[in-house]
Amino acid sequence: MSDGLVDDEESAAVLRTVGRVIKTCRERRGLKQAELGAAIGYSDEQVSSVERGRRAPSAKFLEEADRVLDAGGLIDGLRKDVEHARYPKKVRDLAKLEAEAVELCAYANSVVHGLLQTPEYARAIYGLRRPPFAEEEMERFVAARLARQEVLDRQPAPVFSFVQEEVTLRRPVGGRMVMRKQLERLLEIGQRRNVEIQVMPTDREDHAGLDGSLTLLRLMEGDTVAHNEVQLTSRLISLPREIQVLEVRYGIIRAQALTPRESLTFIEKLLGGTP
Repeated sequence: MSDGLVDDEESAAVLRTVGRVIKTCRERRGLKQAELGAAIGYSDEQVSSVERGRRAPSAKFLEEADRVLDAGGLIDGLRKDVEHARYPKKVRDLAKLEAEAVELCAYANSVVHGLLQTPEYARAIYGLRRPPFAEEEMERFVAARLARQEVLDRQPAPVFSFVQEEVTLRRPVGGRMVMRKQLERLLEIGQRRNVEIQVMPTDREDHAGLDGSLTLLRLMEGDTVAHNEVQLTSRLISLPREIQVLEVRYGIIRAQALTPRESLTFIEKLLGGTP
């Protein structure tokens, strides 16, 4: 992922701090911006943009700057802060809630849920967006989505429940091979003791999820919040009466779907029919 311009004040504040650290280290070594740039393979304009907090430095920039400036890991150690600053604010907000959740319940009706997506599938999803993303912007969103998946390996392990609409497993997003890897990924994650994946068959006459996808997050403090995303809108929901409706709705969705064991068998059959 190449260096990218930031687009919100929270990110900008982080990157201004990173820029000041790099500038201080550079000046202590008695180097000009052009000299640092030449030593690490960047132009003086790029170094200037990074030091002013206008541009997020890549991992390579940080690593090389740390080495050339003999910063002892001070600069390279900022990598994770920079990575988070590169992600869109709505993604950072959702990732923060996911990291605080002890239980996450999600119904996905159009695509495989983001926490379950392979890199190839995620890239294909963002590649289908119209009007299209610029390549750099698309890679930024893909990286942010994959970074959110770290919550799956968090300890102590949260409890996850996913209900996937059958059509999301049949639509060949990205082509047959991409979808095959995605189905394999679902089977792998579905074997974990803290994860249950269910399939909602298309032929169900009764369906409580026709109003769209939803995600419920039960937090460590005991509160529950919900997230809903459709078209250009991403919304966090915390009103108790709305949460109650969504909790009841999700419970019915789970009851109407195939059981976790039946669902894994269903996915295995789909995988067997994918060339």
